Amino acid sequence: YYKVGYNLAKVLVNLLYKVSVDYQDEAALARIPKKDVVVYLMNHRSNADYVVVAYVLAYGVQVSYAVGEWARAWPLEYVFKSFGAYFIRRRYREPLYHAVLERYVQLITRNGVTQGIFPEGGLTRDGRLKLPKLGLLDYICRTVLDGDFARDVWFVPVALNYDRVLEDRSLIRELVAEGDRPGRLSQLFSVTAYVLANLGRLLTGRLRRYGRAAVNFGTPLSLRSWLATAPPGVLAWSKEQRLPELQKLANEMLRRIGAIIPVTPVPLAAAALLSFEQTVVPKAAVLDRMDQLRDRLQEVNAKVVRGGVRIHDIWDRAWRMLRLRQLVVAEGDSLVILPRGRPLLEYYANSIAHLIRIRGPRLPFHKEHERETDLPRLKRPET
Repeated sequence: YYKVGYNLAKVLVNLLYKVSVDYQDEAALARIPKKDVVVYLMNHRSNADYVVVAYVLAYGVQVSYAVGEWARAWPLEYVFKSFGAYFIRRRYREPLYHAVLERYVQLITRNGVTQGIFPEGGLTRDGRLKLPKLGLLDYICRTVLDGDFARDVWFVPVALNYDRVLEDRSLIRELVAEGDRPGRLSQLFSVTAYVLANLGRLLTGRLRRYGRAAVNFGTPLSLRSWLATAPPGVLAWSKEQRLPELQKLANEMLRRIGAIIPVTPVPLAAAALLSFEQTVVPKAAVLDRMDQLRDRLQEVNAKVVRGGVRIHDIWDRAWRMLRLRQLVVAEGDSLVILPRGRPLLEYYANSIAHLIRIRGPRLPFHKEHERETDLPRLKRPET
């Protein structure tokens, strides 16, 4: 059934995106012993993450994903099962359920199943990395308490970013208008309308790709090596005692993920546009700021997708998406951020904001460079 999932992923991904793949330390990945267990830890930007990573890894390995119970609806349930997914109830507090889930996760780990988990525990709503959750990570780590389990577990950081996240407007909706979270029927209607609209574009030859989907693989971390530096017997401690130590492991993995977040054209352009904190910005100034940001990103070893091409080429790729989505319009030699466009620009800029300081010096004041006073802004989600 993995072949079904791969073929489906291949069709969907190539219809929607141009995929870029990069490796921070390919030699370290190649040195992982084949007998050991590999767990991919990924940031969670879109429900397309499952499909994109399944497509990227399909030639070498099949990945079993932990998927939220929201996906147990026809036909999504069968789609995700074809990728080797299992479903979990993230907010279900019944102790028996979690005991069974822990045993299941440890069973597949003992049997060497390659897994993919999202340590953030859910989609980012504002574009930033979220704090890590510890449940599944705890279950996997405690597998080594089994005396018959002689393998090592390798955690591989995986970072994803997009020029367009399919569900971005739904994700930021509540942050723009507090309490305005769409209901399930509304979400189902939106998704259905979206799929039908794109199917119509496909049949009429008008479907265009949504820019880049980029995946970066970082340097893996050995669980047994980490345990050698942790307090002795930490995994056998009570839950209240061991979780603070496991938090350090989770934080380290999230740090590694954050360090290799791909910088695709739209996030770079969004960061440049917002750095002026103005509604109207000369295009030449935006291009110059993009060039400056790219240089600073490369100085901190950030992964800029096709970072060696001319900045005009990067802008052209971003501009197609910004114009298509009516986030920014051109007015003479200037660019105007539309009122409804700012929250989405902020969402995409936030995906790389942890890498560098985005805000830059303002241009000399001009009446057409009116400061933004009433454009909507994203609120920080409650943690």
